[in-house]
Amino acid sequence: MQNRIAYMPLNTYPEAAPDGAVLASVRFAASLGCALHVSTFAVDIPPVASPLGGFLINVDGMARAAEDRSKAECERLKALIEGVAKSRPETQIVNHRLVLGAALGAATSEARYFDLALLPWAAETQSAQDMAQSLVFGSGVPVILVPPSSITGPVDHIAIAWDESRVAARALGDALRNLPAGGRVSVVTVQDEKALNGTGLAQTLASSLDLRGYEAKAIDLTLDGRSIATALQDAALAEGAQLLAMGGFGHSRLRDFILGGATKGVLADLRLPVLLSH
Repeated sequence: MQNRIAYMPLNTYPEAAPDGAVLASVRFAASLGCALHVSTFAVDIPPVASPLGGFLINVDGMARAAEDRSKAECERLKALIEGVAKSRPETQIVNHRLVLGAALGAATSEARYFDLALLPWAAETQSAQDMAQSLVFGSGVPVILVPPSSITGPVDHIAIAWDESRVAARALGDALRNLPAGGRVSVVTVQDEKALNGTGLAQTLASSLDLRGYEAKAIDLTLDGRSIATALQDAALAEGAQLLAMGGFGHSRLRDFILGGATKGVLADLRLPVLLSH
């Protein structure tokens, strides 16, 4: 029997993800039937000479204090996760201490040794956005953003944002690996967001999924003044999906989706786990 392992990186500098999102991610790994590998990252700040010679600003002291807070946060997160995962011995927690700025690259490389990455999501936390951007564009594995409000329980119903593109097909394949045989798939196509290659795309995919043993439903929708993120989440939640899979974005548009682009906080109201493939 194969064991699927989810990877969760937790950077603690300059801030850590909120506890609620961290705990939701731990529970969501169990919902997916995955073992969990957690990496916490403490910062190591190289000595920096104060431009004022240290008379007015104790730069080195501030750096050491930041290191101590980061190290303590790693230990606190370890205890927090162990408390909720004590009944799951397949949860592993490893601490790393890396030089300032190295955590994102290390997490991106480390993620490639696992089946998927789970990221505790907080739109107001810059470190969460930076980690999501780095892993989505650099790791090569599917990344699931998990908000604190995620509901635990077996994942047997996913929604897929479908536009017949290569990246949408990649997201579909990644998402189906998390769905049991006979699971449900809501195929959501937005009709007025961009030009599509023909009509009936959602219906065509739903028919294909039915033939493959899934229970699929085609859903065509319009934005009606909503953002793409809001419209897709509305549809997924209305159908009862536990996971929304997305891949129908090019590099710049997916970056805008994660970071907000001109409209800051596109994902400020993330209401269910979202799988992003690139």
